[in-house]
Amino acid sequence: MNADVTPAPAPRPGRQARSVARLAAVQALYQMEVAGVGVEAVVREFTDHRFGGDIEGQRLAEADEAFFADVVRGVVAEQVAVDALIRRRLAANWKLERLDATVRAMLRAGAWELLRRPDTPTEVVIDEYVDVAKAFVDSKEQAFVNGALDAVARDARPA
Repeated sequence: MNADVTPAPAPRPGRQARSVARLAAVQALYQMEVAGVGVEAVVREFTDHRFGGDIEGQRLAEADEAFFADVVRGVVAEQVAVDALIRRRLAANWKLERLDATVRAMLRAGAWELLRRPDTPTEVVIDEYVDVAKAFVDSKEQAFVNGALDAVARDARPA
């Protein structure tokens, strides 16, 4: 055995792992809002019981757990700023609280990522959360998520 051989670094999670993490972040934010669960409890629940598991014998896709935790904790820590960013782009007669809790979670996660993760291209962030929307809401709400995040991106990432 050669002692001079260094192990290869662990591979960085791929795009699919980030997509799974975004979906889970939306689910976690929704769960926190409707069940009143705290951020650390929900992060721990997903890490301990949901990621890397299976449903009815089907292995779930791997998630970028660090990215998931970063999004969830970031949204919670900066919710006032994130919500202000979203409110600025809602129609005058709409209140953030009037939106469906799932849509609110998508907008919060997407707005936070646009605000705090400049390493991810704007188009990728918007496309990813529109894809998440496809799992939960109808085409009208998917279009709303797309338009709202596009508007938020203009404020969060001015040219």
